[in-house]
Amino acid sequence: FLSIGNFLFSQMEFPEDKVSAKFSVEQKGYEATIIAKVTVVPKWHINAVKLPKGSFLFPSSLNLNKASGFSLIGGNIEPKPHFMHDEMADEDLYYHEGTFTIKQKIKISSEKDFVLEGGFTFQTCNDVRCLPDYTFPIKLTIKGCPKEEAAIEEPAVDNTSNDLVEETVVDSNNEKPSLEKVKAGVEEAPVNASSDEKESGVSYWGVFFAAFFSGFIALIMPCVFPMIPMTVSFFTKQSKSRSAGIRKALMYGLSIVLIHVLLAVIVVVTGSASLLNELSTNPYFNLFFFVMLIVFGLSFLGAFEIQLPSKWVNAADAKADKGGLVGVFFMALVLSLASFSCTGPILGSLLVGISSEGGNMALIIGMFAFGLALALPFTLFSIFPSMMTSMPSSGGWLNVVKVFLGFIEIAFAFKFLSTFDTTLQLHILEREVFISAWIAIFGTLAIYLFGFIQLPHDSKVEKLSVGRTMLGVLTLTFTLYLLPGMWGAPLKIINAFLPPTTYAESPKGVGYQGGNTTSSVEHVEGMHDGPQGTQAFTDYDLALAYAKKVNKPLFIDFTGWGCVNCRKMENTVWGEPGIIEHLRNDVVIVSLYVDERTPLDKKDQKEIEINGRKMNIATIGNKWTAKQIIEYGTASQPYYVMQNTLGEDLPIGSADYQNHSNPSKFKEWVESGLSEFKK
Repeated sequence: FLSIGNFLFSQMEFPEDKVSAKFSVEQKGYEATIIAKVTVVPKWHINAVKLPKGSFLFPSSLNLNKASGFSLIGGNIEPKPHFMHDEMADEDLYYHEGTFTIKQKIKISSEKDFVLEGGFTFQTCNDVRCLPDYTFPIKLTIKGCPKEEAAIEEPAVDNTSNDLVEETVVDSNNEKPSLEKVKAGVEEAPVNASSDEKESGVSYWGVFFAAFFSGFIALIMPCVFPMIPMTVSFFTKQSKSRSAGIRKALMYGLSIVLIHVLLAVIVVVTGSASLLNELSTNPYFNLFFFVMLIVFGLSFLGAFEIQLPSKWVNAADAKADKGGLVGVFFMALVLSLASFSCTGPILGSLLVGISSEGGNMALIIGMFAFGLALALPFTLFSIFPSMMTSMPSSGGWLNVVKVFLGFIEIAFAFKFLSTFDTTLQLHILEREVFISAWIAIFGTLAIYLFGFIQLPHDSKVEKLSVGRTMLGVLTLTFTLYLLPGMWGAPLKIINAFLPPTTYAESPKGVGYQGGNTTSSVEHVEGMHDGPQGTQAFTDYDLALAYAKKVNKPLFIDFTGWGCVNCRKMENTVWGEPGIIEHLRNDVVIVSLYVDERTPLDKKDQKEIEINGRKMNIATIGNKWTAKQIIEYGTASQPYYVMQNTLGEDLPIGSADYQNHSNPSKFKEWVESGLSEFKK
């Protein structure tokens, strides 16, 4: 939905290399025509000025900056565009190629000469990909028009129609796209009245429902559910009555929505489209949440109580409503921030995709819908713990619940520590150490549930309830399930939380269950052991050179050390029969880690501009992040693309977690790429 207008491209090609423009002015008395003579290289084209309503393509436009001294007469005048129907995108395309002119008439009101400024904006495409939009600046001198001259020569001007179309002028040596199916007698295309009146072409309702659905997907991400214990504990502890609990739960949901809308506003103001992706992979951000969850977990176990200072408590009693709102908002903020590791990729796609296709309003609507979907289940869930506090004779079982949630908090805290460790490549919390920690945590929890140990606020256990016994059995079962992971078992139930199998002391040790690792790909310089026994590069240029040498397609894997969904794809999809054989033998894999902190050589460090915003390219991760945003218009991971040996994207689109976490769909995508490569 979001990528229809962003056909993929790979090599660092620039729009100004494909299109050139010369600007001139024809003036007669009070009226002048601004002329852009545009030339497009063979096999490339630019979109027409006027596109069908609802199109996601980027229209060309000749825009003049508003200034005193002139006014527009109608809209842009363009040649009759070519037409074709793109069956893959199911999109009607209107475009120009070769050499042609686009004009804009103006009415001069100034008696003195003045400088007219503006720009010609376009996006250039071929049969395979589109390059980012580009603007050629316009700066022309316009002669002033004496009033008496205007009075003599001014004809009647009709501004009622903007359907201004001329004949197309095409170079004789111009080659038309191979997929072109030009229709005879194409209808004339009306053009824009002005740049301010251009429609975004995006349905706000479509944006709302797409983002709302994405919010529900985020709920099933592995970093969202671990936040439920804090939500339960907070409302159980703080709500003194059913009505107070319901009120706070509603405030909680409203706060979640407000936080996401504020985030959209921040992105609009700063242009930081990759903000969430940066947060989800920032090592120190993850270290902070590790410490925070450990503190919460220890508090749940009874080590201490997290309380406000007595002055604050007294003030809160005096102003209960204000204090309650602040506490609820803080809990909503914790949920929103700590879940970024999983929701960041989804939000990253929304931020980049919606803002580039639909503008600022669409971005705000999308973030509102995402926050609403995320807030609804949490709000409804939070209402019920508040009811529990109004029940008489609650008993000691509530503390057991609190302790259980404390163990869960501590266990999930290690996910954030793992992200910190893998991002910085410290190799402190490798796979075996992580699994050991979880075995210890859940083993101790099982012993606690069976009543062999007691914690500070527990009641004396005289007999176990059926529920507590069954919960103990389930916890013990899970602990035993973890044990084979020490010897290499994949542990598919929790693989999204674990460090990758290659980030271990013995990636292929005794008991390794990754399947047959036999690969026809030779191990050459620049390769490393990738997921599921594959061989992968981490440098794009080396990988492309090797792909050309062995005549195999290049499989680009935009990934991250701290990317939860990347690990889930690698562990549950890559290793499936019918997929792993292709990844090991039929493609050349290059894994581009967007959070790789290794500094670039000083000579390669630079500052670039993306969509009008500056970005500092100082690390290898910055380099791959910029490549993904510039070439593919997204900042989410995992993100997969296949290319031929020339570095050109195969016309199969991209693959990602949201649409291809089903092995059959991912297999179909990989095989379609292999088929296109053979063609």
